Amino acid sequence: MHKNLYHFACICFSRPYHNRHMDALTSSIISICIIFGGSAIGSALVFFFKKDLSDKMNNLVLGFASGIMIAAGIFGLLIPSIEEAQNSSTYASFPYVPVLIGFFIGCIILYAIDKIVPHLHHEGSEEEGIKTNKLGKHTKLFFAVLIHNIPEGLAVGFACGLALANPSLTTAMAALSLAIGITIQNIPESFAVAVPLYANGMKKSKAFLLALATGIVEPIFAIVGLFLAFYIEPLLPWLLSFASGAMIYVTVDELLPEARKGAAIHYGLWSFIIGFMIMLALEVIPINVI
Repeated sequence: MHKNLYHFACICFSRPYHNRHMDALTSSIISICIIFGGSAIGSALVFFFKKDLSDKMNNLVLGFASGIMIAAGIFGLLIPSIEEAQNSSTYASFPYVPVLIGFFIGCIILYAIDKIVPHLHHEGSEEEGIKTNKLGKHTKLFFAVLIHNIPEGLAVGFACGLALANPSLTTAMAALSLAIGITIQNIPESFAVAVPLYANGMKKSKAFLLALATGIVEPIFAIVGLFLAFYIEPLLPWLLSFASGAMIYVTVDELLPEARKGAAIHYGLWSFIIGFMIMLALEVIPINVI
């Protein structure tokens, strides 16, 4: 613990003893900042929109976000979790344990949150969680997005923690690539939050602020995830696979079904494929370029 604390202090407050540490620190700072920027841009788009999302637009937006989320969960989190477990002396005899169990725990926890926290899906017609009349419709819509923004923030934080714990240009670029992908999907996702709020009678300014508030949790939990991954390095395979399970669960449970509204089903399908390919490119291209 003291060694890790000294290591982190050297990175943050003194001259780096190797350029790779500055690469990891710089990519971590940028990553945590840009994920909130994506939410801000997407939320602001409500000011340029005059009506609710059509089925085509809804499917394009949520399909695209789903493609990025699934690819990020696999390439940005699950595969690094497998590599960390295989390279760790702690899990040398059973590298599959932290990967499989961590992934399952991520799914179980998101399932439990889904069943406990009162919330509505994007279109605001299907209520889940504990039934209550004490929370308004807008609040329940807010909680719906908050639920899956938390694992997104943790995912970026764990990737940044991995980069700081094992500093190299490759791990720094991997963390930044994951953050860029989540930032890209945050734009349409926040847009898809703000517009239904506005369509349900909320003023544009308030819809913007509420959608923006859902994005604040991402950098907060990214910082939490970074410190967890950095200070408790043996837990990295568990943390990475946990974040992967949580992200994939939320995508399959909520985003993908909502990306198949009306007769424009294939808009969501092809948008998913495009989002997946963009995230795949972000994961592969930096490594080849370097």
